[in-house]
Formats: sequence, structure tokens, C-alpha cells
Amino acid sequence: MKLTVFGATGGTGVEVVRQGLALGHWITAVVRDPGRLDVPEHERLEVVTANVFEPAEIVPAISGHEAVISALGPRGRGPTTVCRDGVTSIMSAMGTAGVRRLVTVSNSGMHTDGDGLFVRVVVKPILQAMLREGYADMREMEARVVASGLEWTIVRPPRLTRGPHTGRITSSGDGNVRGSFTISRADLADYVLRAVGDRDLVQKPVSVAKA
Repeated sequence: MKLTVFGATGGTGVEVVRQGLALGHWITAVVRDPGRLDVPEHERLEVVTANVFEPAEIVPAISGHEAVISALGPRGRGPTTVCRDGVTSIMSAMGTAGVRRLVTVSNSGMHTDGDGLFVRVVVKPILQAMLREGYADMREMEARVVASGLEWTIVRPPRLTRGPHTGRITSSGDGNVRGSFTISRADLADYVLRAVGDRDLVQKPVSVAKA
């Protein structure tokens, strides 16, 4: 497949690019600073320097592709609109380019469906207070994606780690994965790439975690 990846220089995005190439996909990585993309040159990799918040700049990187992956995420714990504004721009550009499949990374921390009592009552309130700005941004991002009418999938991981790619991943479409609270960025990227071609996940949120 021909895939456009946003957030390609982040921890998850770079794994999506690496694994996507290994799987035989054609990858267009949209970045602001090509020097931060820690991926060797590859015949199936195109690196495009553009501002994700300017739809006109990113239309050429999306045109002719089969799907878009957004691994955009906030940096730090301060106020941010990176996710909501980034995905809004991406979806606008997708409309212009005529591309409908979007897989975007969110988080499971701001959701409690499926969680056990202790997690819902004790753990999540603390987590949500600590990360309220980033969660507010991602919550609004999710709302905009759901309202878009695109063929979207929202992937919600728990705490991300730098662990290896194991392929041991569990998922739930009925709320958070119960009893598993981490996933490596490499395994998250694995799931995201598989989700792109999974028609059963179209217009659905799905929570993932380490199996």
C-alpha cells in the first residue's frame, strides 16, 4: 500500500515508517525537520518537508495514496492543540486529495470503559489530572475524527514503552483492555499498520495493549 505518515519523527511514527517499509509498503513521511527522521534512505520512502497545520502544503503528500496514518502527539504536559489542529488539517487535505482511510493514534488513559473498579476510581483520576491538557487535546481530536465521515479508525494505547517489537498484542472494541497497562511503541506501530487494511475496524475506536 501507499501510506502517508504524520508524526513520523516521533517514537511511534518512526516505528510505523520502519515496519511499513519492512512489510513492503510505500511510505511518504511528512516531517518539519528531515534530520530528525531516524530511518535510512530507502527506495520506497519519500520524505516530504511540510507544515502539518497547513492543508495546502500537505495535499501533495496525500494525493495518490491509499491511507493516512497520524501518530501526532503532544510534547510535555502544558496546553496544546497539536492533535486536534493537526488532524483537522490532515482531514481537510484528505478531502482535497480524495483519500478516505485514516488511522490515528489516541490514548486509552482518558477512557474508563472496560476498566476495573480500582483503575476507574483511583488510577484514572490521578492520571487524568496529571495529563489533562494532552487528554483534552486528544479528546477533541477524537470528536473531530468521528464527525468527519471518513473511513477512520482510532487506536487507543495505554502507557507507551521503548520495549521491543514482540507482536504480542491484544485489542478490544468494547472498551479498554482489562489488566494490561502498557504497550511498546514498536508493537503499537505493528497494530496500526495492520489496522489500515482491516475493514472491520472502519469507523470504530479500538483499544490495544500488551498481551
